Amino acid sequence: MSRLDSFIRRMTAQRDILNQVASQSLLPDPGDILELGLGNGRTFSHLREIFPQRRIVAFDRALMAHSSCVPQANDLVLGEIADTAAGYIGSGAAMVHADIGSGSDEIDATTLQWLPELMSGLLATGGIAISGLPLDTEDLSSLPIPDSIDSNRYFLYRKL
Repeated sequence: MSRLDSFIRRMTAQRDILNQVASQSLLPDPGDILELGLGNGRTFSHLREIFPQRRIVAFDRALMAHSSCVPQANDLVLGEIADTAAGYIGSGAAMVHADIGSGSDEIDATTLQWLPELMSGLLATGGIAISGLPLDTEDLSSLPIPDSIDSNRYFLYRKL
């Protein structure tokens, strides 16, 4: 598969899962949405559209988002995500989304040493975790994803 096709498949999976969560009203109330990895802001932009009443806090190493997709200053946290997001553990987020995989098995293995526990710690009970990497932790239970998505492409969980 070409890198372009892989990117399209990843973005389609991400959009379809986010839309499923929104259309099925899966998020607990109250709670913010946390976006781990703002990147160029495409997902942040989509989250603003499908969850207009929610506060969305974005984390990234550096600001590289398109100018139309930059969160307000109090909703943007810059620095190493593993460190900066740890300050939000216990905040009771309704949803945490992370698309921070690198495509490198070695780098992703390092990320997976801290990401599952971090995401779990950020969520309220009943909160939703969406990730491009699998989150293997006891207090996150897998939820079904749309049939159109490869089960190894994107992952959806609820915090127990």
